[in-house]
Amino acid sequence: MPITIEPIGIVRSSRSEVVDDDWDRESAHVELDARFGPDALAGLETFSHVEIVFHMHRVNVAKIESGARHPRNNPDWPAVGIFAQRGKNRPNQLGVTVCRVVRLDGTRLHVEGLDAVDGTCVVDIKPWVRDFGPRGEVRQPAWMDELMRGYWGRSYSP
Repeated sequence: MPITIEPIGIVRSSRSEVVDDDWDRESAHVELDARFGPDALAGLETFSHVEIVFHMHRVNVAKIESGARHPRNNPDWPAVGIFAQRGKNRPNQLGVTVCRVVRLDGTRLHVEGLDAVDGTCVVDIKPWVRDFGPRGEVRQPAWMDELMRGYWGRSYSP
């Protein structure tokens, strides 16, 4: 059954090219659509983090994956299903990132750690609530640790 989602805002970022890694070097904010006023963001500054749900509109639909592949086409990593990785070439082209709230400025939400390029449509913003985070042990495969080493652009140790 098809669904229709209206963007609630747009990403304004210092990065315009779709490339992986070093995302923490970028500055970004979400600018709400004109149908929303500043009151739509009221209270969000009391949270340290938000989840940004966005549509990766620059993905070439011919490259969308529905099966397994090597993440980043690296043959040293196992072929895993598209739903066992966070690659951009996924059905529905949705991305979700937890970002640090920097400040509110009217209908602009300034964040750190948003891995979306300038012009990306935002479909939702949710406060990060500790109690919705993982419960119990968290694990991930070694190939994901390797992949993430330069993603944010800071030293990473699993």
